[in-house]
Amino acid sequence: MNLKFSKMHGLGNDFMVIDGISQSVALNPARVAGWADRHFGIGFDQLLLVEAADSAQALFKYRIFNADGSEVSQCGNGARCFARFVREKGLTEQSTIPVQTAAGLLILNMIDNQRVEVNMGIPDFEPEHIPLKASSRLDTYQLQVNDQPVEFSALSIGNPHAVIQVADVDTAPVQELGPLLESHPLFPLRVNVGFMQIVNRAHFKLRVFERGVGETLACGSGACAAMVAACQLGLLDNRATATLNGGDLQLDWQGEGQPVMMTGGTTMVYEGEINV
Repeated sequence: MNLKFSKMHGLGNDFMVIDGISQSVALNPARVAGWADRHFGIGFDQLLLVEAADSAQALFKYRIFNADGSEVSQCGNGARCFARFVREKGLTEQSTIPVQTAAGLLILNMIDNQRVEVNMGIPDFEPEHIPLKASSRLDTYQLQVNDQPVEFSALSIGNPHAVIQVADVDTAPVQELGPLLESHPLFPLRVNVGFMQIVNRAHFKLRVFERGVGETLACGSGACAAMVAACQLGLLDNRATATLNGGDLQLDWQGEGQPVMMTGGTTMVYEGEINV
């Protein structure tokens, strides 16, 4: 059978998006990884699947699969593309779209035909919830990687993040340190690793090595995690612009116990069909 899909991206973080309501979809890790291959498949960072919600609070269920086929709980850039997709496919006419995720309820607000504001939820700093193997919550943690000390902040934005402050993102050891931290024993479910350069109190630059994917052009939840970590250290104000390799995101966080609001654009690249 032929399976219809859309190819989309948010700031270069690219997705295969599938309507699993109007058509039957059978996924497994090998199939997803094959489609994700940029030489022999469609090529993407994540696959996004739209399903019918089984919660009265949500309009849809939002599922996310990394390029290696593993399923994860959160993807901010994907959430924006998800909102545009369900609107353009006529699955809803609502401009405020609550969606059910493995990390909880996510609220998507269409600002216009391309830009979406996402309520990313309340950051969680407790080590057991991240999860992080630490005896107590700290503002920053330290570990040894290849006999070098690494200091990082850690929190969950529906998925685990470690944030490292660097002087210059362009020369940060993303490809060397990223995979070592992603799979470090301190993180039982692996971790997304952000390398953050503070420009001023309302602007930062970021590169993210995502678990199960590698470095991406943008990571929405990673940008939220970096802002929250920097705010907790007194380095940023409550509203800031995150500059990633794929473009900018606008972020707002009013402090502990409050949700992170993220606003950014979406792009529809093409529509396709693949024989399954």
